[in-house]
Amino acid sequence: MTPSIQQLPGLIAGLPLDTQRICNRIFSVDVVKGILCAPQPMLTWIEHQFGSVGRVLEQPVVRVTNLVTLEQSLFNPLRSLRPRNFSRLSAPGIPAARREADAFSDPLEKTPENPFGRVKGKFCITAGNIASCEQYHCVIIFNNTDPLDFGCNEVADYLETGWQWMQAAHNYDPAARYGLFLWNCSYRAGASISHGHAQVMLGGGAHYARIEYLKKAALDYSHMYDNSYFDDLFELHKALGLGFVAGNTKVMACLTPLKDNEVMITSDSLSGYTKDAVYLVLACFRDQMKVTSFNLGIAFPPLDNEEGWEGFPIIARMLDRGDAGNMSSDISAMELWGANVISSDPFKTAADLNAAFKAG
Repeated sequence: MTPSIQQLPGLIAGLPLDTQRICNRIFSVDVVKGILCAPQPMLTWIEHQFGSVGRVLEQPVVRVTNLVTLEQSLFNPLRSLRPRNFSRLSAPGIPAARREADAFSDPLEKTPENPFGRVKGKFCITAGNIASCEQYHCVIIFNNTDPLDFGCNEVADYLETGWQWMQAAHNYDPAARYGLFLWNCSYRAGASISHGHAQVMLGGGAHYARIEYLKKAALDYSHMYDNSYFDDLFELHKALGLGFVAGNTKVMACLTPLKDNEVMITSDSLSGYTKDAVYLVLACFRDQMKVTSFNLGIAFPPLDNEEGWEGFPIIARMLDRGDAGNMSSDISAMELWGANVISSDPFKTAADLNAAFKAG
């Protein structure tokens, strides 16, 4: 049987002592119990909504904290069953009139380009972002308007086109060398246009703040323990059954996800294996998990091999933003100022990923 996140303390206790030591220097795990008292008239509704009165009146919450990066997630699968009273839109929830006015349907005539021109892939083309949030910021416009209608070749082409655009921007301005690839699938994930698209940004001075913090944390860890933080992080996930190797990539169902079903991929290069792995995760989201809204972010080390970034891999992170037709947001004040609240189980995510990668 697939383990559950509630069993995490016992699973860690069953690891070899060396692996337990790695776990204890990266993660803190606590299990607390939320106690509720429900009025008698409510018990029938609770059983109907959640399947059991007992599991509601005493709820185990697993708190996992990454002591290196200070990422923290609070797991309670019951949250996936909580009631919602907002009206549901039919996905993608954008009126037809607005879809017809989509400028991305004719990018050469209706979108700007970056000063060094466009990069054209087999299944996409770049445009300058009309409302940039970086010195060099592009939109990768997919030939296919439906962002969920993608195959392995399309995803590989989107990633390769983004990489080629970063190279072109860096050649145009060598001081710009810190890159991010972003894909917000549907308005629920932050997209403002329904036509399928991704984005790439390249800046100078320093990497984006969260990436800089991660680099600093990884360097501090390496100096303290004389080992790679990224290697130890993967080996721990692998030991728990949450990680595996695919070609030259490492795939993990995250123990401290930002939102539900987060998966991390690390690789030394944007190889064919890496592109395939990104596709397989996104296809698993769509086909196995029935996800209709997701975020993908890929952080690249500096393009000019800047000193101090040795051993920092390409990092791709993908997560589920839920049903695109659901009007209730999955981001609240708790996520903004407290910690990440998670209703999915990384052990179930890992099981789905394993099946998808074996089938793929």
